[in-house]
Amino acid sequence: MTNQQFCGRTRREFLWEMGSGFGGVALTGLLSADGFFNRAAAAPQTKFLNPLAPKKGHFDGKARSVIFIFCYGGPSHVDTFDYKPDLYPLDGKTITVKTFGRGGHKNEGRVVGPKWQFRRYGQCGKWVSDLFPHLATCVDDVAFIHSLYAESPIHGSAMLMMNSGRLLSGHPALGSWVNYGLGSANEDLPGFVVMLDKTGGPISGPKNWSSGYMPAAYQGVVIRAAGTPIHDLDLPPGVTREAQRELLDRLREKNEEHLAERKDNSELSARIASYELAFKMQRHAPEAVDFVRESPETLQLYGITEKRTEDFGRKCLLARRLVERGVRFIQVYSGGAHNDDNWDAHSDIVKNHTKHAGDTDKPIAGLLKDLKRRGLLDSTLVVWGGEFGRQPTAEYAQGTGRDHNAYGFTMWLAGGGIKGGTSVGATDELGSAAVEDRFHVKNLHATILQQMGLDPNRLSYFYGGLDQKLVGVEGAEPIRKIIA
Repeated sequence: MTNQQFCGRTRREFLWEMGSGFGGVALTGLLSADGFFNRAAAAPQTKFLNPLAPKKGHFDGKARSVIFIFCYGGPSHVDTFDYKPDLYPLDGKTITVKTFGRGGHKNEGRVVGPKWQFRRYGQCGKWVSDLFPHLATCVDDVAFIHSLYAESPIHGSAMLMMNSGRLLSGHPALGSWVNYGLGSANEDLPGFVVMLDKTGGPISGPKNWSSGYMPAAYQGVVIRAAGTPIHDLDLPPGVTREAQRELLDRLREKNEEHLAERKDNSELSARIASYELAFKMQRHAPEAVDFVRESPETLQLYGITEKRTEDFGRKCLLARRLVERGVRFIQVYSGGAHNDDNWDAHSDIVKNHTKHAGDTDKPIAGLLKDLKRRGLLDSTLVVWGGEFGRQPTAEYAQGTGRDHNAYGFTMWLAGGGIKGGTSVGATDELGSAAVEDRFHVKNLHATILQQMGLDPNRLSYFYGGLDQKLVGVEGAEPIRKIIA
């Protein structure tokens, strides 16, 4: 069919228009991976590789899905969950302390004392800032890691490290690794979904949810929590669903003929499967974002009935609905491209964190409570954090802003077999660096894979002459102290 005309179009033109009509979704499967996909209409001897076909993990994992709430810009651990009472009386004083951030290496700085009070919550007695009054009521289900560290205090490379385990682009994201290892539990929706902040995406954009050197079918698909969920998902003007089905069937037949003459043409096999996924998404993706059957109480729980929390609340509720529908990995971003729109508080920590915590606190707490009451928290791993933390000292001569801090910061996990009501690791008395039970970002990744039933030191993909791993060829161990 290379030089033939089809419906008045060349095959190349037809493929281009079909791909554009699906908003590029159909083109995310141009390469292949493990697993077989059989269509009833296919020739009996023909098998198609489906990159997202369900697979068994290395063992039975406690979690079936991951919801990663990414606070882009770097939330301040000493103003949120890492209580440092010694910082309060030092406010405004210049002290000796080694820091490394956007402003480079420094040996002293002016202390910015915490701007919120901390209180004890739950049976575990966890100290939580007044920034998170709603989330504070969930601490008995949460495990806090206070001693994470990474190499880079620069947004671009730190984002890539948190998302892909590497400082440089070109490597698969965490969600891609999960779907590569387990496949998708829903053949009608993407296995890896990304929801961006209403003000835009983070620095480097799609590199943060890229499948890197893996097949493109594993990359994240950006979905919106209101309106049309995926760009260009609607049918082209004048095209009915029946006509589109007929076109796809005709295309499949010709591709099958082409495939029958060529053994193991994985790119073409995966392309066929990806067209089918895109067709199914046109029907099922809009249903996933339709909240009409959600009760008024549920909408209120997520803060959707309040202007301030409506947007992020919709994203959190959609995350729960996607989990119910078998989506493996969902990443929800809080924070857009510009400093005022993310957690990057260089000048005024009070203004910045009041805004972003206030926008997200109630929706996140609502998500945890809703998952728990529906019996989904045990099988859903919720992760919260940014690409790094912030320093205990001011960046500028004036103001209350804090520079970046990759030496020590806090993240938390809940559900999915995580031991709630626990805190592990510690930074020093100023919160400037991790000093007790230090855990690298790769240990966090290893923990997530472990809970999903994937051995982080066995899950590999051969590329560039090496068995590549999310945790690096040298490997990494999970943070076992927080695993139930």
